[in-house]
Amino acid sequence: MDLHTFLTCLIAVTLLTLTPGLDTMLIIRNSARGGWWDGAVSSLGICSGLFVHATISALGISLLLLQTAWAFTALKTVGACYLIWLGISSWRKVIGNSGGFQFASPEIAQASFSSWRSFREGFLSNVLNPKTIIFYMAFLPQFIDPVQKPLGQALMVAAIHFTVAMVYQCLLASMIDKARNWLEKPKIGRIFDSLTGSVMIYIGARLALDD
Repeated sequence: MDLHTFLTCLIAVTLLTLTPGLDTMLIIRNSARGGWWDGAVSSLGICSGLFVHATISALGISLLLLQTAWAFTALKTVGACYLIWLGISSWRKVIGNSGGFQFASPEIAQASFSSWRSFREGFLSNVLNPKTIIFYMAFLPQFIDPVQKPLGQALMVAAIHFTVAMVYQCLLASMIDKARNWLEKPKIGRIFDSLTGSVMIYIGARLALDD
């Protein structure tokens, strides 16, 4: 990858990363739940999924999937259900806690933190999102030299995306973690948790209804 292509790719993935969406909501939700580590490991899961999309796009599996209506519909349905389930989980905490959502102390958050749970939630939310497949199918060809093998180039693009996204999402997790004193207020916490839950449910519903 030459310098011009690298810089263009870097700008593109940075703009994509900074655009609020499901990844942002999941990092905010999980950082509020378990602190910086929860958000950082969730980010690792999200960003690891990028290599899956880059690989299947480079190998042409995505094109086959997009041209097979039942397979794409199945993937879309599973992804939508998973996002809605995450949103409902947030709402269950709001409804089940009459005193409002409260941040756990750093000690409690560390004790309840599960790296596997955080990684799994981030990884599945990314891999099960067919919109990411569509994006990579349209995005990767802009930075692929047809003369060279596409897989290595695709993984390079994913690595750039991985680095930018990890830095941004870990900074976001740190900001949420430092805002505990404000967000732990019961009224603010209920609004915060219900908002993130609602956004996830909305994204999942839109995903299920999209053609």
